[in-house]
Amino acid sequence: MLCLAAFVFALFFNPSPGFSGNAKERYLKADRCYKSLRNNPARQKDRQYWLECIKKFDEVYREDPSGPWAPAGLYMSGTLYYDLYKRSRKAGDKNEAVDCFERIIKRFPNSKYRPKALKALDQIPGANIIKGLTESNGYETKSKKPQPSEVQPEKKEIDKAPPPSDKKDEIKGPDEAIKEIITSGEEKVKGIESVASPAGSGAVIVSDLRFWSNPNYTRIVINADGETGYSHRLLKQDPALNKPQRLYVDLSNSRLGGDIKRVIPINDDLLTDARAGQYEPGVVRVVVDIKSFKTYKIFSLKNPFRIVIDVWGSRDEEIREAAPEVKDPEKGEKMSAGALAKQFALGVKKITVDVGHGGDDFGAPGYMKGVHEKDIVLVLGKKLAGKLKGELGCEVIMTRNSDKYLTLEERTAIANTKNSDIFISLHTNAARNKNAYGIETYYLNLATDDESILVAARENATSTKNISDLQSILNDLMQNAKINESSRLAGHVQDAIYQRLNSNYDNVKNKGVKKAPFYVLLGAQMPAILVETSFISNKRECLRLLDPDYQELLCDAIVNGVRSYIKEINPNAFTGPLSKSKGG
Repeated sequence: MLCLAAFVFALFFNPSPGFSGNAKERYLKADRCYKSLRNNPARQKDRQYWLECIKKFDEVYREDPSGPWAPAGLYMSGTLYYDLYKRSRKAGDKNEAVDCFERIIKRFPNSKYRPKALKALDQIPGANIIKGLTESNGYETKSKKPQPSEVQPEKKEIDKAPPPSDKKDEIKGPDEAIKEIITSGEEKVKGIESVASPAGSGAVIVSDLRFWSNPNYTRIVINADGETGYSHRLLKQDPALNKPQRLYVDLSNSRLGGDIKRVIPINDDLLTDARAGQYEPGVVRVVVDIKSFKTYKIFSLKNPFRIVIDVWGSRDEEIREAAPEVKDPEKGEKMSAGALAKQFALGVKKITVDVGHGGDDFGAPGYMKGVHEKDIVLVLGKKLAGKLKGELGCEVIMTRNSDKYLTLEERTAIANTKNSDIFISLHTNAARNKNAYGIETYYLNLATDDESILVAARENATSTKNISDLQSILNDLMQNAKINESSRLAGHVQDAIYQRLNSNYDNVKNKGVKKAPFYVLLGAQMPAILVETSFISNKRECLRLLDPDYQELLCDAIVNGVRSYIKEINPNAFTGPLSKSKGG
């Protein structure tokens, strides 16, 4: 998945000018590799030489993902993948080629490589060129065999950076909405935003609508039995027709399920209802009737496919209105806002403990037969909840306290609707290498290493390909996320766990704080972390996870980490009875 892996390392969306020079150098190096391969028939028979050149072109993209050389690198990756497919006849090679060309079309609408990519797609049998892209480009596709000049880099293209010179315009065009987006809404009419259907997909059934709500936040999930394209638009209120402000999502190539409840009353402070109907023979439309809102985001998740609609009001106003009147127990009087903040540790009064997996989702299997992640983390979750209540005086919400299945998006929705101040998701790690061991803590961000991608793919119950797709849009998603706070919380918890366990056990590895796009952290409106407590696939750590003493120490350490984080943001948080500690 080398083409897709390029997106994994797209960490900087506004790179410095120096990156362009490095990207050019990488391109020239990749081009030399390609020319050497092209002129050596013997090497062309060895797949490894093709992949080596493809990797070098992928590095061009990774060096400067939004720069002028990025589409050139993607174009050559796609070209070589298709040339390799013509020799290997492996569907995976063709799919990678199609993916590279389609990404150029979506992300670089003003690049001169866009028409080249459209032309290349037209030459690939079975490639489903995204509807509307050819018309908007003014390009007419023709079925013909590829010519060498179309798939080989031209000398003039290598010697200078591909136009246009304005990087910003290159990635911000009228077709930017076609990427797999997460779109913020404002109180004005938006244009139609769309996500293309996957190649070769059949009609899907829209099977269910679900929602979670509080006065300030609503999450709606549209379930379908397969992946499909979709578009959405925000419509103004129309008093003449007695129509409220509305947000609709159209699912292409879809049918309404026979058992679906077509109208879901919501009636919170933000939304009236959500309703689904067969808008056209091949289009299901879901309409959300709006009372008021501050912003919204729409994104899709996979395995299974579902579309998530998050709508927010003004959290500050809601909290001010809902803040309870608390009296000082010693003086018998109402506490000031400052005193209330101190008692509740600067707002940290409610913590959601998310117990991973459950029900039919067993999580990772243990080294010992019959041991499963879902059972271990349930025990840990109950212990942690009790300690957070008893030692920090916080209210604790558990996403599950029994063996039941919850979707990943439901877990975050619970934390948001309960107005939690911290979200902690508990998991056990696993690897094919049974010798792998250690403790690591994650927060939501772009993954920076292959291992983090694999962990996210496993916990998301999806593929590394889908993780790469998600990473390409994560920058939009994280605009409202508490990234800095989450990073600090993760650091405190990770340090506390390592220090506590390392002082009581041998062979404890600190794998550190890492970042990856976990579904369960998407949309969290509070500092949110995911703790991989130990490797259940490792014999030594699996036995430890089953040991009540180890469980107690682990949970004590997480509490200490949370306490340390709270003290950082409010040094005077624990000056009274909450200052009890078991040490760290």
